[in-house]
Amino acid sequence: MQTNQETVSALERRIDMTVPLADIEKDVEARLKQMARTVKMPGFRPGKVPFRMVAQSYGSQARSEAVGAAVERVLAEQIRAQNLRIAGYPRIEPKDAASAEALEFSAVFEVYPEVVVGDLSAREVERPILSVTEAEVDKTLEVLRKQRTTFVPAERAAQDGDRVTVDFTGRKDGVEFDGGKATDFPFVIGAGQMLKDFETAVVGLSAGESKTFDMTFPDDYHASHLAGQAVQFEVTVKQVAEPKLPEVDGEFAKSLGIADGDTSKMREEVKANLEREVKRRIQARIKEQVMNVLLDAHPIEVPKALVEQESQQLADNARKDFESRGMKTKDLPISTDWFTDQAVRRVKLGLIMSELVRSKELFAKPEQIRAIIEDFAASYEDPSEVVSWYYAQPERLAQAEALVVEDNVVAWVVGNAKATDKETSFEELMGNAA
Repeated sequence: MQTNQETVSALERRIDMTVPLADIEKDVEARLKQMARTVKMPGFRPGKVPFRMVAQSYGSQARSEAVGAAVERVLAEQIRAQNLRIAGYPRIEPKDAASAEALEFSAVFEVYPEVVVGDLSAREVERPILSVTEAEVDKTLEVLRKQRTTFVPAERAAQDGDRVTVDFTGRKDGVEFDGGKATDFPFVIGAGQMLKDFETAVVGLSAGESKTFDMTFPDDYHASHLAGQAVQFEVTVKQVAEPKLPEVDGEFAKSLGIADGDTSKMREEVKANLEREVKRRIQARIKEQVMNVLLDAHPIEVPKALVEQESQQLADNARKDFESRGMKTKDLPISTDWFTDQAVRRVKLGLIMSELVRSKELFAKPEQIRAIIEDFAASYEDPSEVVSWYYAQPERLAQAEALVVEDNVVAWVVGNAKATDKETSFEELMGNAA
């Protein structure tokens, strides 16, 4: 057997191999003899079929198996001898030049890139700092109140925040246009359901009052036949209703799941939920920075085979997500190309983090897995049931273990980078900044 390795590119390798045909013929004969012990043919008892007939019937199969085994054996020996880490599956290419004495072929494949953990001491990571106070609890309760807003009739002119019920007719050049007419149509002024000019025209009108006004649709209006068009609307207000927020009392507490309506318990629970959410968002902010640091500090090439596999997985996940929403994906052309950039990022991070976990021993410890599961379970009515659910199946535990490993990587990077704390506002962290 002869071999020759060639570096095709940074990660692609080609190994040229030669296997003596005599070795293959020996294997073919051995396989046929093995078959002859059990093969069945009409007119012969099992094991008594003449070898010549067995070779005639099963020779092609035995030769194909022998060649495949020889290729696999030689390639495996070379991979072990050269300590190669193969990414994906090798592509076997027969040589064009025929040989009467040997089988010549090439194996083309990609190898994993070498990842060396870099020095992160100069890399910057910013840690958001936010303590949940009673002020944040009050803000959250106000949001919850607004979510439970009701409307009551008001004997006055409409103003911002009111819900008005109207009849309207729209005309272009004196002719009614499609989609420009409605009866008993409700909307909240300022909620963005209607165009701003339409809302402005209704402000100041009381129930029973009408108004005719001119308006021009925006150039990017979703209905193309109206985009940029000047029209005239006639609107009649049928009802004006003002918003009414619920009082923060026992009934309000019950609506939030506090069975006895104790408002103190309600505030404690809201605060505990806020603290969990704040912690989660801070961790997500830090994690995103850490992943960017790792990518910047380790500019590696990734095997195309792994990117293709990841892209296919992401496409399959997208298809399942669409189907779970009731969409039919049979005729939906979901291309793996859509996910290439995301797949490259995920593969790079996977390789970098894998080396980091191995070299720095950042493996998940049982107590860490238990802690993260108990943290998940804390927001449920019966946390013990959730904990038992995780420990009931290895697959569920593996998910928790992966999260712990990720947290360990984040903690290690933060500990070895230039980390600084930054006071953060509640609005900015929760995404409510103006």
